[in-house]
Amino acid sequence: MTDDSRDIEKLYEYGEKLSEAKEKSQNKGDYEGIIAAANGSVKAKQLAAQLIPRFFKHFPELSEQALDQHLYLCEDEELGVRVQAIRGLPLFCKDTPEHLAKIVDILGQLLVAGDNVERDAVHKALISLLRQDVRTSLTALFKHIGSTDDRTADDVSTWETIREKVLCFVRDKVFPLKGELLKPQDEMERHLTNLIKQNLQDVTAVEFKMFIDFLKSLNLFGQKAPVERVEELVEIIEGQADLDAQFDVTDGDHIERFISCLRMALPFFMRGASSSKFLNYLNKQIVPVFDKLPEERKLDLLKNLAECSLYARPQDARQILPSIVQLLKKYMVRRKIEEINFAFVECLLYSFHHLAHKTPNATNSLCGYKIVTGQPSDRLGEDFSDIYKDFTERLSTIEDLAKAMNKKLTQGMAEHNKAMAAAKTEEEKNVIKKQKQNATTCLRTCNNILAMAQPLHAKAPSFIGDQKISLSWKEVTKASTPSSTAAAGKKRSAATNESGANASKRGRGMGGVQNQLLNKAFEGLNGGRGGGRGGGRGGGWRGRGRGRSYR
Repeated sequence: MTDDSRDIEKLYEYGEKLSEAKEKSQNKGDYEGIIAAANGSVKAKQLAAQLIPRFFKHFPELSEQALDQHLYLCEDEELGVRVQAIRGLPLFCKDTPEHLAKIVDILGQLLVAGDNVERDAVHKALISLLRQDVRTSLTALFKHIGSTDDRTADDVSTWETIREKVLCFVRDKVFPLKGELLKPQDEMERHLTNLIKQNLQDVTAVEFKMFIDFLKSLNLFGQKAPVERVEELVEIIEGQADLDAQFDVTDGDHIERFISCLRMALPFFMRGASSSKFLNYLNKQIVPVFDKLPEERKLDLLKNLAECSLYARPQDARQILPSIVQLLKKYMVRRKIEEINFAFVECLLYSFHHLAHKTPNATNSLCGYKIVTGQPSDRLGEDFSDIYKDFTERLSTIEDLAKAMNKKLTQGMAEHNKAMAAAKTEEEKNVIKKQKQNATTCLRTCNNILAMAQPLHAKAPSFIGDQKISLSWKEVTKASTPSSTAAAGKKRSAATNESGANASKRGRGMGGVQNQLLNKAFEGLNGGRGGGRGGGRGGGWRGRGRGRSYR
């Protein structure tokens, strides 16, 4: 008989004695023999990996020694030994739950395993422990997701790798099983929410969106949840937007986060949560330096402002409306020879209508209107006729420019159809198709401007306070699709170039300069890049380690 065979036979003998013993604690020597055998051959290690956790609960005085020896097996050179040892880890917690947090922590580190069989064993072991004690298991797992502040530089790289694997496990294995694992539902959903909130100090944009999307899926924050719960989600997003910090126009990361977070919060404004903090920050921090913002960020910001304006509260609308009128006058030019950005004007007119609808008499001093509400703020005794004249002249100019652009774009559509018929390669067809899509979007933009400008000529106009206008970058609904833009029922590409929205007017009259307008419109009217890089400031996106960035 070989030494290997004798070791295996001895292990079986220890196991049989322990199984038959009524008072197993009296067979301490047999259990010590099993622990010692874990240093033997591959087969002995595999058998020891089964026996150590099986009798673990009977020898508390040997618990540290037994667990340490088993963990060595989890790091063995042989895959079969490692897999068997990993499968045995949950057994340590079956009758001794005080070890569960430590075992989950170890399994979290083992998620970095490169072999599929080994990784699958880790996944199954973790799910088993989650089913046994979800609160303790989740708490232990989330310790791998926190910040690196309390770690040495040497530990950070390893921790980053583990953190990424734990996040993937939570996303792919835990979140889909929330209905099964989170019981009792209310208690465990609240516990998991608190864990997520505690670990958002240092996350990427993608990770943050993942957590918010998951929280939205919980019954705690479902469609029937009270407004205060919805407000809780908005507060989480506000924290990531860093609304307590002074805005630095040179900090690209902050504006990226602000726009991304505002977009993320929009669905919750629809459900009654307050947009006050975002609008207040826009009004006091960002609008005053709007001209200094990167060009590609300006349109993104105005789009989100337009969508947010639907849900502004009257007091917030009154605060921000003067800033919106100021921007509107800047981009709603007085003369046809000036440069015009149709995309900006569409966003600002839309915001103006919805904000003015909430506080109509505020427009008396801002635009020269005569809207009577019976409040002192009507200021009806003051003369704002010059302001009214200036505002309506700008409206007339922008309407003339929008009509001229529409005419040229409509004519250009026929040329595009001819070019499409003559195109020979797929590449040529794709270029023409994109040009047609951009022209369609431009038509929608101009039509929206005309629809919103027309009612503003009256001394006491009616402001649009609903969603009758379908913004050019939003998917068209049948109820709001104008007949002249029936082809616009597609989502606009997020990669189009915003610079195409600028149409430069040269000389007197329209004449040949319309070709410049048309060409610019075809280049890509209302686009804006949706990416950027994170900087990792305050409560912001992660931007260090292995290149974590906002994309």
